[in-house]
Amino acid sequence: MQDTLYKTKRKVVHVVQHLSLGGLENLTLDLLDFSQPSYEVIIISLEGNKRQAILNWPRLKKFSNQIIFLDKPLGISFRILIDLNKIFFYLKPDIVHTHHIGPLLYAGLAAHLLNIRVKIHTEHDVWHLDNYKHRQIQKYLLKICKPILVTNSNKAKKTLIEKFSYPNIITIKNGIDCKKFQPASKILARKKMGFPENKILIGSSGRLEKIKGHDLIIRAIPLLPKNIHLVIAGQGTQYKNLNNLVHKLNLNKQVTFTGLLNNMPCFYQSLDLFCLPSYLEGYPLSPLEAQACGIPCAISNVGSSKETLCPNNGQLIEANNILEITKVLKKMLNNPININPRNFILKNNNIRTIVKQYESLAWRA
Repeated sequence: MQDTLYKTKRKVVHVVQHLSLGGLENLTLDLLDFSQPSYEVIIISLEGNKRQAILNWPRLKKFSNQIIFLDKPLGISFRILIDLNKIFFYLKPDIVHTHHIGPLLYAGLAAHLLNIRVKIHTEHDVWHLDNYKHRQIQKYLLKICKPILVTNSNKAKKTLIEKFSYPNIITIKNGIDCKKFQPASKILARKKMGFPENKILIGSSGRLEKIKGHDLIIRAIPLLPKNIHLVIAGQGTQYKNLNNLVHKLNLNKQVTFTGLLNNMPCFYQSLDLFCLPSYLEGYPLSPLEAQACGIPCAISNVGSSKETLCPNNGQLIEANNILEITKVLKKMLNNPININPRNFILKNNNIRTIVKQYESLAWRA
């Protein structure tokens, strides 16, 4: 019986550019974590090394034996292509699943050279295709490697069709663990987090990088009522600049940076509203997580963000517009809609359903 089970197992190798905390990387780990027993899943990161990656992102420790790092240098590296050929030859994967253009370049070509039959490529955003060089490279790679092409939103699918005229593009939405992210007592959550219990809490999360637009929500706070407190979860290169901005605007008592959190459900559960003011996005996970916890969201109308919002109480914000952020947040606070957005997430973004869709896709190939 055990021999039969072993023979029917399918080996899947996901290839990502790096394994640092982000939406794409979280989703890839979820595809590993929630895979069926009939699948053996490995993740290869082109960049970085295991020790440093685990230090920066403790969630990786659980998967230490299933992640491989190639320490890719900057620029084009033929060594990486050779390394992947060796790894694929040794592992003999049934499925190679690439995420974004860099992994498609190296792992897609390696899988093609070794005649690996099932190749899946997921595009998590499409704004890089505005670059002519990137677009031509990807067009060539899709023609040579012929992967099953998946994207995570209807908007991105439309763009891919326009750019490449690629046949049978499939949409599989991003997903999150709805058993982990669920509603709970706001009062208890605030006590656990050490957040003010008598304030209106607006939260934002994500990498502290320019692209995420945290500076916009900070600049909006002085235009909002004084009983509002902003909590920002995450770490990144912009922390110092953002903290300086808080001091400059005399918002020390109204803005809290939490750093990297191990208990994000509790963070969301403590909020009244969640705001993601990004300049650019693909299909972000944080609004899914917040809404799964029952928290309404206001997010920038960029990328495929619109598709992540519950249509009953979510609100879109014009990108890079502080006054618009202020207007939308005031409207949501003054006219709350008593509809739980969790049902929308359960229907469209449950990671267990998403994993089954990917696995079904692989079996059909």
